[in-house]
Amino acid sequence: MTTPLTLGTFDSLRLDAVRDQEALRRVYALPSDAAVRKQMTELTDRTRALIGCSSLVMVASADAEGNCDVTPRGGPAGFVSVLDARTVAIPDATGNKRLDTLRNVIATGRAGLLFMIPGRTTTLRVNGRACVSTRPELLSRLTAVGKPPASALVVGIEEVYPHCPKSLLRSGAWKPEEWLPADAQPTSAEVTLAQLRMPELTLADVEQAEADSLKYRYE
Repeated sequence: MTTPLTLGTFDSLRLDAVRDQEALRRVYALPSDAAVRKQMTELTDRTRALIGCSSLVMVASADAEGNCDVTPRGGPAGFVSVLDARTVAIPDATGNKRLDTLRNVIATGRAGLLFMIPGRTTTLRVNGRACVSTRPELLSRLTAVGKPPASALVVGIEEVYPHCPKSLLRSGAWKPEEWLPADAQPTSAEVTLAQLRMPELTLADVEQAEADSLKYRYE
């Protein structure tokens, strides 16, 4: 019998959710030997090269209470610097100044990265210790986003894991013929306007603010 969704969708589904890892494993077959063996604790020449090709990285973090956040970081290919086989540094380009990721890292000292390359189906997961650095000699090296950043997110690598391409192949992320037409989705400005809930603002106001933000993105 289906449980009626009277408690709110999440709370209702949580009533009979999987409770422990043993129960979860019973749902799935064991991973292949290769899926386990390819996890490493430092970069190889090949994973260094992959990071050097990446122009987009997703940064996952959480605060001391466990509230999670995933934020994109972008720049020209190679904007993330490999300092050594177990350390990478991401320049903090000008954004919304909420500092969600950096505040989380200061709180917990942890971060997870997912490197992506437009047009390619390989992704690379990097997890480990993290800190926020304002050391001038480091920042002076991280100019790929236009100028030395105010700070850098530095990750001390504990796990390196290259994912198989299945998710990007299934999504058709890099296949223009499978993309939705532009008018089939809300624009960034439309989404922002709805989020702001400020009746005095118009769509044109938000579109202009976005255009200005992009024009002066390095300030």
